[in-house]
Amino acid sequence: MFDLTGQKALVVGVANDQSIAYGIAAALRRQGADLAITYLNDKAEPHVRPLAEALGAEIIAPLDVRNGDETDALFDEISRRWGRLDTLVHSIAFCPKDDLHGRVIDCSAEGFGLAMDISVHSFLRLIRKSEPLMQDGGTCMTVSFYGAEKVVEHYNVMGPVKAALEAVTRYAAAELGPKRISVHALSPGPLKTRAASGIAEFDDLLNAAAARAPTHLLATIEDVGAYAAFLASREAANVTGGVHAIDGGYSIIG
Repeated sequence: MFDLTGQKALVVGVANDQSIAYGIAAALRRQGADLAITYLNDKAEPHVRPLAEALGAEIIAPLDVRNGDETDALFDEISRRWGRLDTLVHSIAFCPKDDLHGRVIDCSAEGFGLAMDISVHSFLRLIRKSEPLMQDGGTCMTVSFYGAEKVVEHYNVMGPVKAALEAVTRYAAAELGPKRISVHALSPGPLKTRAASGIAEFDDLLNAAAARAPTHLLATIEDVGAYAAFLASREAANVTGGVHAIDGGYSIIG
């Protein structure tokens, strides 16, 4: 079960070997999937390329999701090399620091718009590019957080942004279900990633999450990767539209 041999997977968002996207990419590869892995820019490439090469990625390409030319070039390469795509993983989010660290009601229109574009609308753009390559069905995944549902101290404007991400996951799942393309949001508890460390008082958030979760354990990138590998499998083909908590039970505690 859960054999991904021969499947083609695009993973967007690998930053280092502690990132959620890397954990997912590694899990997909262990189950036999062939990988395409992107890096943000020239500064990020030296950190990402060795990881992608170690995973045997067949395609390694730059991708700033705001750059339409890079997006087109990536999907042209996937189409040329593979002719299809089975799995899309979108694991990126961004908000300008001043807006992230301030009150939600003080967030600038520019900052809010940029956060929504990179964190949410880019998922829709990548799904739209992936859809023609998923003629036999497929799986699209993004990454959310409990702060989309409940107020989490210091998560600030990313809460509303992630709430929008979860909403578009449901709508995309409904629209693509007839084509046997499933859409999911993975929702780990707080993780020790470089991206998350930009949140104010993040260490306190980690400690509180471990204390609150029934297992008293933080989620790991390996936990998220294992769940993602299942969702990418044929056995999960009739599962779609959900926000999947991978958090040691953190989100069930009031």
